[in-house]
Amino acid sequence: MSNKIKWGVLGGGGDSLIGVLHRVAASMFDAYQLTGAVFNPDVHVSLAFAKQIGISTDRIHANLDDMIAAELARPEEDRIQVFSILTPNFLHFPMAKQLLEAGFHVICEKPMTMTYEEALELQKIQQKNENIFGLTHTYTGYPMVRQMKQMIANGEIGAVQKVDAQYYQGWINPLIHDQEQRATTWRLNPEKSGISCCMGDIGVHAYQMLEYVTGQKVQSILADLNHLYADNQMDIDGTVLLRLGEYTKGVLRSSQIATGEENNFTVAIYGKKAALKWEQENPNYLYLLEEGQPLRVLKPGHGYNSEFSLDGTKLPPGHPEGIFDAMGNIYKGVAKAIRGEKFHEGEFPGMTDGVRGMNFIEKSVQSHRDGNVWVTLES
Repeated sequence: MSNKIKWGVLGGGGDSLIGVLHRVAASMFDAYQLTGAVFNPDVHVSLAFAKQIGISTDRIHANLDDMIAAELARPEEDRIQVFSILTPNFLHFPMAKQLLEAGFHVICEKPMTMTYEEALELQKIQQKNENIFGLTHTYTGYPMVRQMKQMIANGEIGAVQKVDAQYYQGWINPLIHDQEQRATTWRLNPEKSGISCCMGDIGVHAYQMLEYVTGQKVQSILADLNHLYADNQMDIDGTVLLRLGEYTKGVLRSSQIATGEENNFTVAIYGKKAALKWEQENPNYLYLLEEGQPLRVLKPGHGYNSEFSLDGTKLPPGHPEGIFDAMGNIYKGVAKAIRGEKFHEGEFPGMTDGVRGMNFIEKSVQSHRDGNVWVTLES
């Protein structure tokens, strides 16, 4: 009998941009078995997709209610253990809530919920039921991001003085200038996306990354957002000033109208002794800067890297790893947690990251709305 974790998927069907990413990631390390799904609101589409990717249709269901009822009717050893939620934002909270209350573990795309209030409610449910909850801030799975985190924790760059994160995309630029065209994307519909587009979609990645690698919490922010058109309800660009402490400050820049940019996510942490820089589009290079010294480039798979970094490296040095591998490392961490195995702190983002992320999104909108003023994040 297979000892793989039985895994279910909500969303992520044939027209999903992220479905294949999650399926490939879950197949790494031979930890999961795709067992059942609701790929699409139309069960016929779900069944057809299941046949297309070669999985049994016995546990393909029309909706989540039917899926949960059918799984709970099975012997515990035969039930799906964890579900991935790969749907649009507005479905994350109700689906996660229902799954956690039914006793299942959850892996969820970000943002975790539509509101900070929902995030707090979900946190209480998870704490009560002691479920494993993973949030796919995918970039934390890169080996050199993990190396960056470990080096900062070890004090190798000294006390952190300044942080700088940039996440620039240009994909909305062809749509935003035409009122009819911009109505075609759910990202610009607050009923499906939430109160923020840019900060809610990619700005929150940069925010979470800064807290992840530094091990520090952002205490207060000042945001200046851009909607570009008066009739566009959602931010598509913005700059946020950050205070992590009295003498530790920084900036977060995020845009979906940075013309020609693809997925330009960069993080720089400046310490008293040295600095570290990482770029998502070249993820296998971590740059170490020191006063009076030549630039050093650290790469994955080498013995000089931390145990944490090496644990997320699958190939020998010189063999590039990418976004599938990063997501695979997050799935690997969740699998360890489900099995009760020892895992590194930071192997997968979780409920706290989701709660803090939603707080950041709402406070960014509040800061901008109230006249670009400093607001305090909840602790």
